[in-house]
Amino acid sequence: MTVEEFEEFYVQAVARLTGQLYVMTGDLQEAQDVVQEAFVKAWLRRGRLEREGQPEAWIRTVAWRLAVSRWRFRRRSADAWHRGSDAAEHVAPPDPDHVVLVGALRELPAQQRRTLTLHYLCDLTVEQIAGETGLSASTIKTHLVRGRTALAHRLQDPRMEEAPDV
Repeated sequence: MTVEEFEEFYVQAVARLTGQLYVMTGDLQEAQDVVQEAFVKAWLRRGRLEREGQPEAWIRTVAWRLAVSRWRFRRRSADAWHRGSDAAEHVAPPDPDHVVLVGALRELPAQQRRTLTLHYLCDLTVEQIAGETGLSASTIKTHLVRGRTALAHRLQDPRMEEAPDV
């Protein structure tokens, strides 16, 4: 893969991959960081990635593994994870539906959240997800069913349950 081809691939894929990892992790900053780090690793292996194909899947998998490693590190050393109180610039608040969806996704187990993201955002088949995650197809199907059920429960509008029968 030439420098120009890699740059073009980066431009086409970075936003999509960041969005996917954001859904998987529930943290935009984390998603941006791990995707950038995965692209750096991909740059160093660009020839091999071209021969093997599916560079986007490779980057997504590496980014996910980086995120998991970071979670483990933070758990082991909470003090090192503590961030300063730098004042952030003003950002418009997110859409309320977005907040509800992200909150519901954060409540799911990480593997269910990842599986739902790969299936619905990345548009991967069960077999493709199994290949990317190393899980069996039946396990992927189980995660999809359980994840959809849990999300449906969490996203129910309580007002709908209170509405009188017509």
